[in-house]
Amino acid sequence: MFAYSNWAVLTVNFVVVLSLALSGVALCSVLHLVNAKWRFEVRYLASSLFALFPLAFVLLIILLVGGEHTFPWWSHPDAHAHMPGWYHPTWLIAREIVGMLFMIGLYWEFIQRQAVSERSPEDAERFHDIATWIPFFFVLYSTMVAWDFEMTLVPHWHSAIYGMQQFVSNFGMFLAFLVVWVSVLNNGNKLLRPVPDYIYNYLAQMLFAFTLLWIYTFNAQYLTIWYGNLPDETDRLWGMQNGDYTVIWWSMLVLKFVIPFVVLCFPGPRHNVTVIKAVATCIIVGTLFERYVWIGGINGTGAYPVLATIAVSGIVAAIGYTLVRMRMQRLQLIKG
Repeated sequence: MFAYSNWAVLTVNFVVVLSLALSGVALCSVLHLVNAKWRFEVRYLASSLFALFPLAFVLLIILLVGGEHTFPWWSHPDAHAHMPGWYHPTWLIAREIVGMLFMIGLYWEFIQRQAVSERSPEDAERFHDIATWIPFFFVLYSTMVAWDFEMTLVPHWHSAIYGMQQFVSNFGMFLAFLVVWVSVLNNGNKLLRPVPDYIYNYLAQMLFAFTLLWIYTFNAQYLTIWYGNLPDETDRLWGMQNGDYTVIWWSMLVLKFVIPFVVLCFPGPRHNVTVIKAVATCIIVGTLFERYVWIGGINGTGAYPVLATIAVSGIVAAIGYTLVRMRMQRLQLIKG
């Protein structure tokens, strides 16, 4: 029997892969809706992360088949008394599978319409129509995933703002990933059409904005729980903060807020590509810490799953890299 802390690595990988797949198209939609001119420089690159959906779907099936390992309450009927009826395993499996298939279909339609959006006024209008739906379903579906795979791992624990905190954090991670990804492709001379350097400044501004939004949602949740001082709510937080994963918890705050805020609040660093990449790397690592401490640290105890992290994350990363690279080649975004 393997430890829950090891299996939690698989859940973290699923959430991260799914967040990247969701956020790429979501960014394209938002940039279109606000008429950002720089969207033309990144829209096909960002939407190519759609290729991660098959990997996310496979990971979802594994997690649902192994539900007794994914959800600590799965095999304990008494725990269901603390949760709404719709968390019965049958309903959870159904909505997670149907939800992902719906998002895949919606995103695919968006990508197809984006490809021909400049062909005629009618195509532009149809593309705009579907773009308006993307943020709505992105928020709705991301909230459901946050509740199912993170918030309710402890049946009696609840936070009204947790869904928002989770997808805000993950979208910030995606922006940081985009910075590093674009940099690697540009420096390696892989892109047929390199992304201009001024794009880094726009991404840095968004990183700064999402850093502030993340710390706002974090404090809105943390301070409310701290002030109420109810054991059902505080036990989980104190376990993560002061238990075996305390180093990860405090590192998360430094990497996701302290460093990005101190650096990006000044205009100079937001125009320095090297500094932006360093901050983006901190945000990525901090978000991985955050996802694991919320998923693996539910009891505040457990060994650091170093071997499981290296093995599982390495395999998932290799498959994800291959899928995205193949799609970028089909779209003729990269050389070779």
